[in-house]
Formats: sequence, C-alpha cells, structure tokens
Amino acid sequence: MRLLRTAQAIVADSIQQINDRAQADLVDVIVQLENPASKSAKLKAAVGESLLRRRMSLSPRDVIDSKSLKSRRAREKRKTKSTRSSQISAYKKKSMTDLKSAMKNASVKESMSRLESEHDSKKSAATKFKPTTYWTSQSMLLRLTKQELESLPQEIPSIRDVHINRTLSVPIVKVSKPLAVEMEDRLSTTWGIERTNAFGAWGVYGAEGQGVTVAVLDTGVDPEHPDLEGKISHWAEFDDMGNIVDTQNPRDSDQHGTHVAGTIAGGNASGRWIGMAPQATIAAGMVLDGAIGGTDAQVLAGMDWAVEQEVDVINMSLGGLILDAETPPTYTEAIVSAILAGIPVVCAIGNEGEQTTGLPGNDIFALSVGAIDNRNRAAGFSGGRTHIIFESDFLSQDVLPLPYIKPDLSAPGVSVLSSIPGDNWSAFSGTSMATPHVAGAIALLLSATTIRENLTADDRVFTIHDFVTASVDDVGESGQDSRFGFGSLDVLRAIDFAVRDGFGIDD
Repeated sequence: MRLLRTAQAIVADSIQQINDRAQADLVDVIVQLENPASKSAKLKAAVGESLLRRRMSLSPRDVIDSKSLKSRRAREKRKTKSTRSSQISAYKKKSMTDLKSAMKNASVKESMSRLESEHDSKKSAATKFKPTTYWTSQSMLLRLTKQELESLPQEIPSIRDVHINRTLSVPIVKVSKPLAVEMEDRLSTTWGIERTNAFGAWGVYGAEGQGVTVAVLDTGVDPEHPDLEGKISHWAEFDDMGNIVDTQNPRDSDQHGTHVAGTIAGGNASGRWIGMAPQATIAAGMVLDGAIGGTDAQVLAGMDWAVEQEVDVINMSLGGLILDAETPPTYTEAIVSAILAGIPVVCAIGNEGEQTTGLPGNDIFALSVGAIDNRNRAAGFSGGRTHIIFESDFLSQDVLPLPYIKPDLSAPGVSVLSSIPGDNWSAFSGTSMATPHVAGAIALLLSATTIRENLTADDRVFTIHDFVTASVDDVGESGQDSRFGFGSLDVLRAIDFAVRDGFGIDD
C-alpha cells in the first residue's frame, strides 16, 4: 500500500523530475503555494457528500439527493449578504497577499527580471510587463536555474507543488462531412441541438441563455461572424507568460475558438440553429495561438481573467495528455477558486481514445465531457479512464485515496456543424465539440431556473453538476463508466428536474 507523502516530499520529487528531464540550465516552471486554509475548509464542507454520492450511484438519477438539496437550501438561509464581486475580491486579495510575500525572495526577483527582459525584447505588445502571478491557482511562472529551483523550497516553505510550464497545442479535430441524417431530417437545427433537447428547452421554458455569460478560453473568436455578431461581451488575448496583450480587438488565430463559441451561442445565420443558448454572451479569452499553441501559464491567466469578469460558466475545449493514474494538481486550485465564485468549469476529456485523458478535463473538480455520435455511440477518439487521488488539500483525509472516473457525461461530438471565421461553417469532430454543448446546456439551465439566485456560490456549482449529470440518458454501463460518463446530455430533462425540486422561475 502506498504511504501518503508529505507536501515537502511531493515538492522535492517534482523538482527532481524536472531537473532530470531539463536539457537547458534555465527551466520555466509553475510554482504553486499553499492554499488559504479558509478555502480548503469551505470546499470540504460542500464537496464531500456530492463526490461520494456520485461514486456510489448505480444510475444517473441517484446523483440527485433530496436531503442534499435541503441542506444546500439551509446554507442559503445562513449566507452573508456579500456580493459576488466582493467574494471574488476577497479571494483574490488573500491569494495575492501570499504571492506578493513569496515575490520578495531573491531567486523569484531574478526570475521576474529574466521574464521581463524577454517580454521587452519581443516588442510585439504595447503592454507593460506584469509579474507572472495567477491568483486563482495560487501560483506563479518562474524561470529558474536548476540550482535555484532545487533550493527554492527551503527559501519559500509555503510551496506545495512545482510543475513544468507545458506547451499545449490546439486540439486536433477532424473536419467532417455533415452527417446524412443532418441533411435529410434536420432542416432547422443541427443534430446536436435536437439530440440534447435544447430545442425543446427553448419552447417549453423560453430558455435561450438570457443573461448568461460563458467564458470560452480557446484560440480566440471571430466577432464579425453572423452567428456571433454582437454576442462577444468580453475579450482578452494572452501571451505565453500570461500577460494580457490586447483587450480591444477580438480575433481567432485558428478556427477552433469560433467553432466552440458557435456551438454555445450561435444563431441561425446558416439557415440552421447551431448554438445551444443563442441569447447567451461570450467572454472570449485567447489562451492558444493557432500556429504555436499555448502554455499552462496562458490558460491559468485566462482562468483568472474569466473569474474576474464574473462569468457564469467557463468552457475549456483544450488540454494536455496525462498517462498516469494520479493527475497533477496544476489546475485544481484554479478550478476550486472558480467553484467558490459560483462558476462551473466544463472541460474536454481529450481525443486520444479509451484509457487516456487530458488535463484539466481529468481533474476531479472539472465537469468533463466525452463525445458521442448521432447513434449515441462513444466516439472512438473520446477519452476516459479511472484516476486516483492520494493527497489533496480539498478532500477530507478519511476519503483518501479516492478513485474516480472521468468523463462525467457525454455530448454530441461527431460531425458537429458550427461557425468558423470568414462567415463560414464547417462540421468538426472532437471532444472539443462536445464540451460547448454542455456549457451551453448550463446556460439554458441557469436562464430557466433560480439556481443562481437561490444558492450560495459553491452549492450552486455542485447543484448544477448534479442536475446536468442526473438527467442524462444512461446509454452505457449502469451508472458512471469511462466511455460515456453517466450518459448522454439531456438539457430539457435537467431543467425539468430543477423545476421539480423547487428552482422554477415562478416557485
């Protein structure tokens, strides 16, 4: 049986592996500090019952528990009158206090000087260099010598983990011909809109994503596409260090981001409705460059930005392949911060096939999505497997080690027609295409119910997770499995369940 490691041992092992693999003397790493104790305690109170109930559920319907919903409502009655903005500001202030303290270290200062010199030498952005810190993940990007990296834990005892700053590529998607069933039978909507019952949700509840903002962290977006025109509410472009280099000129460096945004909020400019929530707005963060990809630092900075914009959902159709059963906590802290701000994080599970997954989609706190085709079959490329957590700041020790299955659910991801730059449309296949169906479904759920108004932030996220997963069509093995998750998305049924349990607009 594996013995639980101390935080110091985890850090030492990570640094040893990084230094052994690094070919150059200077290495770029993401250094994470210990999380505020109040954040850990708050999440433990909210997450334990939800995760354990999912683990023991024999069917999707078992995920919803009336006692849990009542306890969440009871916590709502005791909640403070603090606004969402003030809660986010408080979390950010605490995180930045700890980060600023760490930045007084001599090695950290030297690292920032190196990064600033590189930033200034590019002269590609008019923005001033800012220290590369990311508050939602309680982390910072550092460029250190191997010796500096090895000695850093002794100089900054609050370090809890160190990760290499990976380069992420734009997810590979297959360009497909529209399905024959699309051409013959579905003249007003794409097959994904019909299969997920989004069209029914519009008609029955009048829910089209009104008042909901979805952050799309991707390759950017074409704001002039006729399906997205007027729907881009926020924009930011990030460089490879996580610095914002533009907030005024939305663009797509590829096609991927525009396709994803179209599946979330696109209209019917093509003659068919392509978006799950056509009245939702998009906060587009360009964290991947279509030509060169992106970095963990860019994605973490994008998550900071998305939370600060007070979005309602974060969509990340991106990731990096992870082969180990134990996943690195690179994104855990940031996802937890989003949850405590009331924002579910929806992620693609990856396109490398069965028994593989990608980070952050395989993080236990992400709502991860696999892909199905129009016959409710798992797409051959769609990932999924069992992972395990041995150590965690956010889970009680009595549940560790904790095995868990990903993905959480599946959605249409084969031959999905959506917008691409240049007033065009194309059918793509990938878990990147399945993920925005779920993000858009959450937008519909929020616009049709009082979940945002009637629950505290963290309870809101886990309630959303529960309704979305409990309402699926269980098309795989009984309960959750690694091919379909709990099953195939059905947003109309999710709204039905929420209304039945007291979250209707008129309740």
